[in-house]
Order: sequence, then C-alpha cells, then structure tokens
Amino acid sequence: MRSAVLKSTSELLRRSRRGYSSSATPERKVAILGAAGGIGQPLALLMKINPLVSSLSLFDIAGTPGVAADVSHINSPALVKGFMGDDQLGEALEGSDVVIIPAGVPRKPGMTRDDLFNINAGIVKGLCTAIAKHCPNALVNMISNPVNSTVPIAAEVFKKAGTYDEKKLFGVTTLDVVRAKTFYAGKAGLPVSEVNVPVVGGHAGITILPLFSQATPASNSLSQEDIVALTKRTQDGGTEVVEAKAGKGSATLSMAYAGAVFADACLKGLNGVPDVVECSYVQSTVTELPFFASKLQRGHFNSG
Repeated sequence: MRSAVLKSTSELLRRSRRGYSSSATPERKVAILGAAGGIGQPLALLMKINPLVSSLSLFDIAGTPGVAADVSHINSPALVKGFMGDDQLGEALEGSDVVIIPAGVPRKPGMTRDDLFNINAGIVKGLCTAIAKHCPNALVNMISNPVNSTVPIAAEVFKKAGTYDEKKLFGVTTLDVVRAKTFYAGKAGLPVSEVNVPVVGGHAGITILPLFSQATPASNSLSQEDIVALTKRTQDGGTEVVEAKAGKGSATLSMAYAGAVFADACLKGLNGVPDVVECSYVQSTVTELPFFASKLQRGHFNSG
C-alpha cells in the first residue's frame, strides 16, 4: 500500500513538471488565506508538492505556524512560511502571484450557501482589502462560499481600491467540474482520467449547470433520466458530503484538490503555457448576468 501511494505521488509530481525545467520556471509565490482550516491544510499540502510554486505563504487567524512547520518537512522545492493574525497578513501577501482564499465558515447540516453570507462576506472583504494594498496584481482564487456572492464582493472591494482587473479575479467552481467528471465517468463506464465535462452557471444548487451534452468522450449509453440524475447529483454534491459526514464537516478534501487544480492552471497561465482552459465564475458578458461560470480561454490565465 505504501509503495502504491508513493508511486501515485511521484506520478503527480512528474505530470506537473512536464514542459518545465527548473532553470526555466519563474519564481512564483502562492498565498493561502485560511490555511489552517479544513480546506486550507490539504490545499497547502497539494501546493507544496506543485513544482511551479517556489514560495508558499500560509495565513490564518490561528494555528498556522504548526501547519507551516508540518508542510515544510515535505521534500519538495517550495519554501514555506506561516503567518498568524491580522498584523501578519500584509507580510503574508507581499509579492504573491496567486492568492487562494478558502477562509471562512464551512457549511453544516441544514445550512445553505446563503446562510454563510453574513459571516463569510465580512471575512472576504477584510482579506481583499489587504490584497488590494499588498499584492494588487495577484490572481485571486475565491473558494470561500457562497462564491456567487463573495466574488462580487471582492470585485467591489478592488474597485473601491482602484485595483480591480476582471481577468484576475476567479470564483473557483472547479469542484463542480471534478464532480461532474467523476459521476459521468462512473455512470458511463469510462476512464475518469479521460473525461471532460464543462460546468457553467454559478456555484450553488440549481445555478450549477453541468453540460453533459458536451462531455467528452460522448456516451450513447446514458438515458435522459440518467442525465437528469447526474445533473442533480452534481448540484447536490456538497450536501451529499455534509450529510455523509453527519455534521462533522463539509467537502474539504475534494475542494482542496479542486482548488489545487485551478491554482495550477493559473500558474501555468502566468508562465505562458498555451491553451490553458478551466471553468470559473468571473465577470462575464456571456449572459445578462454580471458574473457567470464558463470556460476561460488562455487570455484570462495569461493576463498576469
């Protein structure tokens, strides 16, 4: 079992390194705000083993020194520093290329994403105010729920500060894509590593719209009833995890993975890798809505 785990980890690192040499890869600093939380800790681990990260800054209101010490023992190149409390937030952010925000209160049984708004909106406002001051050119990856609301809040903070760039603020909806791929592959009997399913709309309930009609590879084995069921399961994926954890947590591990996937796309875009495509909730003209999740082409990710 141990050898299998090591082999899988080695393969992950190998895949991430493709197309890069250590001498050609730019120095990139990634900051995680909320790094001691349920999403933040596994996300810190995944970013530590990403070879595109040269400096990893971990911030939270408490507990970060221990997380930083733990993660720093991993034998990968990224240098790790932990920062704790509001007085160290500026130092944590200084010089960051990508800022990932999983900070906030997670969902509990019976809670909707809207129930999180009053608490998490204040947290996001404070963090984004600091980002505007200390690293205004960073790509900001918003994980804190409700994403449909926290992204517009961040945009308003950046506008007020005079630092807003619509191509540098992303609502991370990658978990919806990850779920859609997994559920579709399982139902269609396809290798999940070869499956792709675009997901558009938003990041809450019925606003999550997986486009199984555009899934690749296409499958003729799924009925309309199957598609409806897959759509509902993707939309209710967060609730499924909350209920399965019986009130003791939410989707932290899968969200950390999805956050790492999206952050990796941002880093590749900053480094000039062509044809980087991911779905994200951003300012949009695709519909009449001011923000909408859709496929982003390379122009978005290469804006840094």
